[in-house]
Amino acid sequence: MEAYKLWVRKNRDLVRSLESLANGLTWILPERFANSEIAPEAVYAFLGIVSSVNQHIIETPTDGQTLASKEQSIPWSLVVSVLKDIEAVVEVAAQHFVGDDRKWSFLAVTEAVKAGVRLAAFRESGYKMLLQGGEVANEEEINILDENFGAKSNGVPVIYPMNGHFQNGHGVASNGLDGKAGFVSKSLEGRAVAALNKFGQNAKMTSDPMWMKKALPPPDPPAMVVEKPTLASIWSAKGISGRLFFLGEIVHIFRPLLYVLLIKKFGIKSWTPWLVSLAVEITSLGIHSRATDLHQRGGKLKRRKMMWALYVMRDPFFTRYTKRHLQKAEKVLDPVPLIGFLTGKLVELVEGAQTRYTYTSGS
Repeated sequence: MEAYKLWVRKNRDLVRSLESLANGLTWILPERFANSEIAPEAVYAFLGIVSSVNQHIIETPTDGQTLASKEQSIPWSLVVSVLKDIEAVVEVAAQHFVGDDRKWSFLAVTEAVKAGVRLAAFRESGYKMLLQGGEVANEEEINILDENFGAKSNGVPVIYPMNGHFQNGHGVASNGLDGKAGFVSKSLEGRAVAALNKFGQNAKMTSDPMWMKKALPPPDPPAMVVEKPTLASIWSAKGISGRLFFLGEIVHIFRPLLYVLLIKKFGIKSWTPWLVSLAVEITSLGIHSRATDLHQRGGKLKRRKMMWALYVMRDPFFTRYTKRHLQKAEKVLDPVPLIGFLTGKLVELVEGAQTRYTYTSGS
């Protein structure tokens, strides 16, 4: 496995090119969107999983000097990507074996699992906004509580070196004075104690004989430890903005599950799931807009707004409006050589993809 990881990292451009070629070819497979064809969807899902694993290998640091906040026991972004690929196979298999109406029970289970994984990823990240539904790790600095959670210098969290470890303004480290964990405050007294401690360490180093310094191996680079805000700290320290941010993310995470459950109850042709899902999307964005640091999340929320375009691909809107306009465009362009052929294939792919929940869910 290590040899494969090394090969992927050395040939990342080649790997990505091969993945793009293979994924593109699966879209033109015969019977790509036939209800009875599970194999093409399984092939596409397998390629998607391989692509996600390779991307995770490429993005995983190899020098070992990463922030402690990035060290995760479970790569949640990879898990979300794999679940999305598996969900496509689950939908096709359920549609084949139990029919269109009963497949929503299986999709509800997969959406519930994805919601649970996203909640875990949300918590593991220190309650930072999920990017692309959790498929991309949010590497931004923790700033939801920067007013109350850590010391800052010109807007940048202060990190103090203490006993070989970096700590922020409210970090906990052994101060070497009383043998217990000490608290480095932002006050002048706290900084003075830290300075005296540092002075004592420098004096000890100066008093050591030169031959001892040469014999000692160079110390390992200090590990940078960044504290993550907890739910309690978000709920109390930042006040209403922290609570609104948390609530907005929870609404966004559970929106797909609610949508599937409504389809299961009212049917895909009903306007109720479509309207409720859109209302939940708007509510989530509205809640985020009330947060005080919206300007820092504008780019991330922009993608969520763009995902609203998928609503024109979902029934009943697609059947009543979008499909009709696509067919009109196909008839107009059909006499044109080549363009008419390409337009027909494009309309065929769009209509086929629209029949799959996993391609239009945006989750």
